[in-house]
Amino acid sequence: MDLIVRPTPELNGEIGALSSKNYTTRYLLVAALAEGTSTVYYPAHSEDSDAMRRCIQDLGAVLEEDEEKIVITGFGGRPHDVKELNVGNAGAVLRFLMAIASLCPDVTFVNSYPDSLGKRPHSDLIVALEGMGVQIEHQDGKLPIRIRGGKPQGGKISVSGEVSSQYLSALLFLTPLLEEDSEITVLGDLKSKVVIGQTLEVLEQAGIQIDASSDYSRFRVPGRQIYQAKSYTVQGDYPGSAAILAAAAVMKSDVKVHRLMEKSKQGERAIVDVLQMMDVPLKHQDDTVHVTGNGRLRPVEFDGDAATDAVLAMVAAAVFADGTSRFYNVENLRYKECDRITDYLNELKKAGAKVEEGRSEIIVHGRPGGLEGGATINAHFDHRVIMALTVVGLRCKEPLLIKDAHHVAKSYPQFFDHLQALGASVEWVK
Repeated sequence: MDLIVRPTPELNGEIGALSSKNYTTRYLLVAALAEGTSTVYYPAHSEDSDAMRRCIQDLGAVLEEDEEKIVITGFGGRPHDVKELNVGNAGAVLRFLMAIASLCPDVTFVNSYPDSLGKRPHSDLIVALEGMGVQIEHQDGKLPIRIRGGKPQGGKISVSGEVSSQYLSALLFLTPLLEEDSEITVLGDLKSKVVIGQTLEVLEQAGIQIDASSDYSRFRVPGRQIYQAKSYTVQGDYPGSAAILAAAAVMKSDVKVHRLMEKSKQGERAIVDVLQMMDVPLKHQDDTVHVTGNGRLRPVEFDGDAATDAVLAMVAAAVFADGTSRFYNVENLRYKECDRITDYLNELKKAGAKVEEGRSEIIVHGRPGGLEGGATINAHFDHRVIMALTVVGLRCKEPLLIKDAHHVAKSYPQFFDHLQALGASVEWVK
């Protein structure tokens, strides 16, 4: 479905942050890998987390769910012999489960999103798993991917961190279950190190011991470990909330977003710091972010690698800053649901933004008077692009039509409901 975003004079109100997608998928996975029954409170409900639910059930986990929690009886280190898994358009779920599926004799991951996830590369993880004795059939590193495993071997393992940290996370979930101890070496410059911190945090909560070097270049993982059944509470989601906070920042507003932990390990918590650097009137206390926007923003320079999933929202805010902003060290944005540098900036230009790209940077020449708008936007099936372009549309002089905006459900199905509750003029069109 398509969506019209109309100019909106102001935003007011309070919402509770969506539960974190990253933590939900990780908690669901460690609960499935546990011996016994675990409970995950306040799980995210999105296409990504639903994909993890579906696939761990296929692999043998038993799930019981109500409004506040999921109770999961795990399959331990012995997933069922399943022939096919469908992760939808969820790249992290695919990569985590490629590692776990190597414990199965023969599994094929199907290609149900050929124009999005089907175009994304997974070669670095494939190479690492093949080095562990797993046989893999693939299409130049892309889906469909057939994994013939059963008995992956630990020991010395190497994996590239140049494209994505998800490959390393996948191996960190798998190696504690192997017979041998493992030593994982990360090749190249590891992207999104802060997300590895989240993975290690969840593994530690699940009773798994891993010795990590301070720079995350080496990991020692004892084998023959057992995931423990635990109770987990999912915190509020900064990546999704980033777009809400950016929208409040670029216009007149009085907006509160609750359930955003001040000491969260989510790298995207940096959206709060960046908006403060841009002189947005903002307070963060008692796990609530309170924005009283006036539409006036200073430009900013920011290393985006630590906050990958908030960069597009930051760029949307910078579109209206009084000066030139630069977001650097963001090349891994090119390897997401779409090329989040070239594709996103091309759509921003249609709305009237003045933006430039480098291989690993985005430069924004702010237009504090607003943009013309009046354009039809292709969001490239990408939930983050949809949310960020919506922020821009609220300050355009003429409406924006965002094609296929329903793909926002990949991470934040209630995004437009929340915006409407705050007073945004957005509506679905057929």
